[in-house]
Amino acid sequence: MKHDHTSPCGEGETRRLKTVCVYCGTGEGADPAYMEAARELGRMLAAEGLGLVYGGGSLGLMGAVANAALEAGGHVTGVIPAFLEEREVMMQEVSELVVTSDMHERKRTMFERADGFVALPGGIGTLEEVVEMLTWGQLGQHCKPVVLADIGGFWRPLVDLLAHMRGEGFIRAGFEVDYRVANSIAEVLPALRRPAGAGEGATEAGVADLEKL
Repeated sequence: MKHDHTSPCGEGETRRLKTVCVYCGTGEGADPAYMEAARELGRMLAAEGLGLVYGGGSLGLMGAVANAALEAGGHVTGVIPAFLEEREVMMQEVSELVVTSDMHERKRTMFERADGFVALPGGIGTLEEVVEMLTWGQLGQHCKPVVLADIGGFWRPLVDLLAHMRGEGFIRAGFEVDYRVANSIAEVLPALRRPAGAGEGATEAGVADLEKL
């Protein structure tokens, strides 16, 4: 797939992953597969020697991915704004805890510390975080991979919406949205390690891949 917009790294260039930022919800969700996916991802990151950066909470998918990584010997950095310390029940056992002054600093810190991003199921906050990374990438502000962990088809509506935006002319050729879809946790690392510009993008081809599931 061709991506013509200016980017800080060349198309086809590969990146060395050291730390992965995981966006996810503080709830457990309706499907038990969501929590299991979070645990599996945490264990996998630790087994691969990759650090985890996440939102710092101890509940729901946040707590599951962090605890699994810690139990497997991984390095976990929690980043949480001061006003959410009690609301999200901050995890004290992380390897490193960063308390920020506000949400903007939290998101910036998570971005700067990560070499790639994975979105597990979550709520409006998770959606906002991953869409911001997609937007920054579209505007050429970074070339870090963004992976949608499409557990149980959770992210299909977003993929469909991106395709709709493209079809209606709001995502134009040369300014594609470079995302990758992982249909299982086992597919996450291969997706993260694909070369720059090798994401599905909001194209008919990307949607067609999902339709095969």
